[in-house]
Amino acid sequence: MTRIYLDNAATTPLDPAVLEAMLPYMSTHFGNPSSIYSYGRETRLAIENARKLVARILHAKPGEIFFTSGGTESNNTAILASIRDLGCKHIITSSIEHHAVLHTVEHYKQQNLVSTSLVSLLPDGEVDYENLELQLARQQQRCLVTLMHANNEIGVLLDLQKVGTLCKKYDAIFHSDCVQTVGHYPIDLSAVHIHFISAAAHKFHGPKGVGILYVSDSITIQPYIFGGGQERNMRAGTENVYGIVGFAKALEIATANYEKDCAYIKEVRLYMKQQLQKAIPNISFNDALDGNSLYTVLSTCFPKTEKSEMLLFSLDMNNICVSGGSACSSGASIGSHVLEALNKSEDCMTVRFSFSKYNTKEEVDKVVDTLKDLI
Repeated sequence: MTRIYLDNAATTPLDPAVLEAMLPYMSTHFGNPSSIYSYGRETRLAIENARKLVARILHAKPGEIFFTSGGTESNNTAILASIRDLGCKHIITSSIEHHAVLHTVEHYKQQNLVSTSLVSLLPDGEVDYENLELQLARQQQRCLVTLMHANNEIGVLLDLQKVGTLCKKYDAIFHSDCVQTVGHYPIDLSAVHIHFISAAAHKFHGPKGVGILYVSDSITIQPYIFGGGQERNMRAGTENVYGIVGFAKALEIATANYEKDCAYIKEVRLYMKQQLQKAIPNISFNDALDGNSLYTVLSTCFPKTEKSEMLLFSLDMNNICVSGGSACSSGASIGSHVLEALNKSEDCMTVRFSFSKYNTKEEVDKVVDTLKDLI
């Protein structure tokens, strides 16, 4: 039986056109970008062309784009730099951030380098912007606000413009984990007051192991990784050339096809929601109440029964790939800090279905039929 893959929020299949763009840099163009001869100049040019392309798509300057190993490294770099280089003594975040943010913030809190607080959330997981302003207003020391653009488990979206305006008003540093939204939404960094964003190629049909950190040219930070002069002295280590080429190509394709792909994925997602509502009594969803949710994610609450407790395992046995929340809980019900924070973990079994341009309604029908048999 062919496997059905509905865990695209964890990772996406590589677009064949992206692989094609990468292949020459795995074979013919193998030079070290730091070398001064022709092999090195070829790969250096590829990196800088990729940087310019990414910057143009995100409405940033090439000098503001730094290539990293992915979202986790980018998040770590931004948080450390905010504390070490930008004078942030307090961090405001939320209880439903990715662990790449939460664990990093907790680490520096335990080192007594910062104090921390959590912004209040509305019942659907949306940030309470009034509470955020209240916290910013009462802080006597400079703050870092680190809030994700779209939650990777339930899909609730952050208003970057609104948070950026608040951070500007209170002279706070603003970092957003945009791993779930870069490549899925048009993002104009020139129109938002924001200092850092993180992104990862494998969330939009690019390769794993490569991401970006956007660093606004309004700030100056020091490296997170030391040892060489790569990435304009900001990230030591020989560059992942074919990964960088793949990141840029994947983002270019995603941007060019945004309207078509977005409309198609929304249609498939809505179709699945409707079919599940018809097929499963008392099913519910973790959508934002006003529809302010990531269009690639459908977080579904199945009523808790003996059968639903084993649902992820049973779906896997039926060649259906989904998750119970973030990628770290894919294939196993180990609990979700996001759902616990929103008090949604006790009465239902949550399954996250996440979609890409490669999914079909026929796949949805097969999954719903399987779920009817299992439940």
